[in-house]
Amino acid sequence: MDDPFSQQRRHPRVPVTLPVRISTIDPEIDPRTGRPCYRASREVCVNLSRGGLFIHTADPIAPGRRVLVEMHFPDGSQLEAVGRVAWSKRVLGALDEKPKDGIGVEFIVAPPDQLVALDDFLSQEDAVAV
Repeated sequence: MDDPFSQQRRHPRVPVTLPVRISTIDPEIDPRTGRPCYRASREVCVNLSRGGLFIHTADPIAPGRRVLVEMHFPDGSQLEAVGRVAWSKRVLGALDEKPKDGIGVEFIVAPPDQLVALDDFLSQEDAVAV
């Protein structure tokens, strides 16, 4: 089945498996206490492009929320970028299936030298872009 968004994307996606730390920038209201709070978690990035990434997470963040994305590449370089959750999905499946829940994050801003590191990493990937 063809990906309906592949014609709309400006940057090809590369399949990867990289740890990523994601933190909300804007506070949420904790439903139990009524106080502002932030979320931070370690997740797994499963595809990456110059424009953004897809992150598997059991607790998807609502679209439109701004997040800080932090990841380290195998060569030791890093990417720390502000992004926006473009979409989220929750898929119900069997317990023994791989998780399919996740969020698509669009990069908004990152330091230029770190974008060069991202470009270098993407150009070295052997995986076929999807």
